[in-house]
Amino acid sequence: MRDLLTRRTLMKSVALGGVAATLGVRNAAAAAPLGIALVVPSPIGDVGWGRALADGLEPIKAAYGDKVKVTIIENIAEGPDADRIMNKTITDGNKFLIAGSFGYQNGALQLAKRHPDVSVLHASGFKVAPNFSPFAAKYFQGTYLMGMAAAALSKTGKLGSVSAFAIPELITSINAFALGAQAVNPKIEVSVVWVNSWFDPAKEQEAAKALIAQKCDVIFSNAQDTPSVISACEEAGVYAFNLNSSMKKYAPKSYLGCVQTDWSPFFKASVEAHLAGKFKGANTFLGVSDKVVEAVDWNPAIPADMMGKIKSAEAKIADGSFSPFTGPISKQDGSEGVAAGKTMTDGEIVAMDWHVKGVTSPLPK
Repeated sequence: MRDLLTRRTLMKSVALGGVAATLGVRNAAAAAPLGIALVVPSPIGDVGWGRALADGLEPIKAAYGDKVKVTIIENIAEGPDADRIMNKTITDGNKFLIAGSFGYQNGALQLAKRHPDVSVLHASGFKVAPNFSPFAAKYFQGTYLMGMAAAALSKTGKLGSVSAFAIPELITSINAFALGAQAVNPKIEVSVVWVNSWFDPAKEQEAAKALIAQKCDVIFSNAQDTPSVISACEEAGVYAFNLNSSMKKYAPKSYLGCVQTDWSPFFKASVEAHLAGKFKGANTFLGVSDKVVEAVDWNPAIPADMMGKIKSAEAKIADGSFSPFTGPISKQDGSEGVAAGKTMTDGEIVAMDWHVKGVTSPLPK
């Protein structure tokens, strides 16, 4: 309906001619709501990555009302279909696009270059343009804390992770999980099963059961959009935690906790910048201090003294006095990853393509 009204207004303005035409077009543009499109690779359910992104737009809708129009397009596979769908959102009149998957990067970037008046946020990527901003969460800050809790509860010394794709964002989450656990028990080992999918509940459950069979008694559901891993662990009596949004209701007994993300502060600031004509592409990496990442829903079985240590570490992460990636850190093969006293920069972290010592599974080639 917005497009139809705009065309009518334009035709009327042309008939009037001169200054009246110009004013008519300006008034129509001013009256039109900002179209915001979110495209995600999985179905949006009640939990998971897509749910966290969708929830991040709610405060914008509440703040701007009918001045914005939000469209959410779910279950769009990475590749040509995603490129076509994202392009259509722009031809439909949307001027703000959130490309909600790493694999959307190239198509979304080309779209941004063709449409300099459109602002694009891209999840988990690394390429930047004047109107194209990649964004990612410092999940590793939360998974380090979960690792501490996991080591305190583990009886086997074997932890596991069912992980989606071997991209730096998920690799760093596993590494920090291992380092947090090793800070409590240096002998801890972590096994990883890569499912190479953002959404495959059956495969994810199989992976969780395989890790349980290997005597992993705390499992990290790393970027699953369904509670498939969490539910399998609850059934087996094995502790589990996940990213993005709470899945506690699916594991009332064995839920270790959640590394939760709240994208609303970042999304709202980005929309405000677009409306003010001040949007600038930048690589945005947000964590505990930004109120985007928070560890929540801690299991009451975690000993009180350990929770005290976890909260102390969390406070140091928040004020910047501690980073999970401060050396000495050894790589999986025993070589030096981070020298003693050195801390990895954000740039080094977002490019991380190696596992720390203690993670026993090789990275996919």
